[in-house]
Amino acid sequence: MDFMDKELLLDTEQARILFHGYAEDMPIIDYHCHIDPAEIYEDRSYPSMTALWLGGDHYKWRAMRQLGIPEEYITGRADDRERFRAWCRTVSYAAGSPLYAWSHLELQRYFDCRLPISEGTADEIFDLCNAKLESGELSARRIIKQSRVRVIGTTDDPCDDLRYHRLMREDKSLGCRVIPTFRPDPLLLIGGSSFPEYIARLEKAADREITDISSLKAALTDRMGYFDSLGARSSDQSTAFFPYTRLGSAELERAFEKGMRCEQLTERERLGFITELMLFLGSEYRRLGWVMQLHFGVVRNTNSRAFAALGRDSGFDRIDSSTQLETLAAFLNELDRTDSLPKTVLYCLDPSMNTPLGVLAGCFCGEGICGKVQHGAAWWFNDSIGGIDDHLRSLCEQGVLGTFIGMLTDSRCMLSYTRHEYFRRILCRYIGRLCESGELYFDRQLLGRLVQDICFNNAERFFFGALA
Repeated sequence: MDFMDKELLLDTEQARILFHGYAEDMPIIDYHCHIDPAEIYEDRSYPSMTALWLGGDHYKWRAMRQLGIPEEYITGRADDRERFRAWCRTVSYAAGSPLYAWSHLELQRYFDCRLPISEGTADEIFDLCNAKLESGELSARRIIKQSRVRVIGTTDDPCDDLRYHRLMREDKSLGCRVIPTFRPDPLLLIGGSSFPEYIARLEKAADREITDISSLKAALTDRMGYFDSLGARSSDQSTAFFPYTRLGSAELERAFEKGMRCEQLTERERLGFITELMLFLGSEYRRLGWVMQLHFGVVRNTNSRAFAALGRDSGFDRIDSSTQLETLAAFLNELDRTDSLPKTVLYCLDPSMNTPLGVLAGCFCGEGICGKVQHGAAWWFNDSIGGIDDHLRSLCEQGVLGTFIGMLTDSRCMLSYTRHEYFRRILCRYIGRLCESGELYFDRQLLGRLVQDICFNNAERFFFGALA
């Protein structure tokens, strides 16, 4: 097989039929990413390939640091060409990494460049890509259109004015729906010095005084209504773990008051407040018909010196191996018991939790809803051939593969839509191998429909019912 050719990863005839006949040309619903909506609205043009590839991609930064490359070539002010050479050198050492595959797919799909990436080819690739960027052919909107993206779900703070989402909602030329996602993570940080500052921001955004739990919930309801008016279809929360500690109303008010005064809370008070808030948010998501996305199993900012120098989202996070599902199960059960459980996607960074998480998801179903609680796509460090294979195996063994809502980019880089292609190739390979081994009957139409559902149709139904 030739290097990175059209049959990449497709090692059976069945896989090739499924990918080229059904998966390859499906549009994309990128229901979770971290792209700045201003970049899309303003149709950003990129000054160089370095800005496009290294501008905010902590996946790449992490790999470069592991090669010992100085920070000035990673996030610093070194010359663009020199930084690009450093990245190409990194790729040439990253054999078998998803970064190796993604980078070559991006070169091929967007720049029609089939050169292997190395320090020796860096200058030629840099000049070729920059010439195409300078031509205007690959502005943000053109990349989106070329990638056949139908929906982009950005990640947005509850206090955000969503200015660019308002503007894009009125822009008939966009050709893609860009919708906000409600991310209330700062509200879970009660007990820290930033909490009262954030509540002040929320007061201003909601134009409502917040003095107690009731007024806090009212302000959040107002903000969720605003997000909903601009097309929001989901929330997203990232948490180290899921507490389930129930407090009485008086205890909750005391906890909130202490948080607003930056006084030290007891662990029971802190966990009780977070539990109350998450249960309230979950029930509101159900009322609005939103999907609740929950990310967990991650320890952030592990390197304190690097965090002090570079800040968050810089490539120093890791897997939390102490994930406990008992309190998550209690949280989901309480929402279900009160008929307040929204459609939910569970993402855990610890791959050892694949089987337990898949089993838990199957405990909470809904009549007329395929996969009401989803075991979400292989996330972050698991977004690799092995990680995706393990995740697909868990879906097959513990759930129903055909209900899966498929891939997302979870990225800040506009070229990352090739991750959908990467996933689709692995999906078709996985199914093709089952057929080749005699474990699965190769019904071309049936399996073709299943693949298309996973690539696009299931996400469309799960988040939107149907796209207009």
